[in-house]
Amino acid sequence: MPSTRKQKMTRQKKRRGIYILGALVVLITLVGIGWYVYATAQSAVVYAKLNTSQGVIEVELYQGKTPKTVTNFVNLANSGFYANLVWHRIVKNPNVIQTGDPTTLNGGGNRTLWGTGGSSQTVPLEIDSSLHNSLGYLAMARGQDVNSATSQFYINMADNTGLDGQYAVFGKVISGMEAAVAISNLPVDSPDHGQPLDPLPFLRSVTISNTA
Repeated sequence: MPSTRKQKMTRQKKRRGIYILGALVVLITLVGIGWYVYATAQSAVVYAKLNTSQGVIEVELYQGKTPKTVTNFVNLANSGFYANLVWHRIVKNPNVIQTGDPTTLNGGGNRTLWGTGGSSQTVPLEIDSSLHNSLGYLAMARGQDVNSATSQFYINMADNTGLDGQYAVFGKVISGMEAAVAISNLPVDSPDHGQPLDPLPFLRSVTISNTA
């Protein structure tokens, strides 16, 4: 009888060992899957083509790092919001070109109001420490309230890292920077105001895709 009890205890220990090992395998697998999902989300990128009167500017948008900002931009683009808007602000300090104001539609309206409009949806300020206002990067414009960004955005035409932490950087030009340079070199009413003169530069449309 003692030997039988010993054998039973041995079998029970083996089963416990198998259960523990199985639980560890499941735990490690779940942790691995969770990390993969997190890493994939962090690196998620979507692409956009900005069709302008000076040429096509292709950009990558950092969905994983600034999800609310990119989602808002994509929704506006897909709705046709960005069709035929003027690049209404071309300034050298900071060196940027800016668009996205619906009051500039087709170059009409009261030009003194250009730069004051936006969409109905506001976006909270999303700052990612790995994204900077460097040459070629896109960021959201806003009013005095840090959470007042809607539809206006700008492209940095120089390293404007002094703006970091104040405006949400959410994308980068990957092709067609020459079109952005052409817009930045257009004549304006004054260096500070930076409103373009006729003929006006237009953002004709924005096309979103999952591949470059």
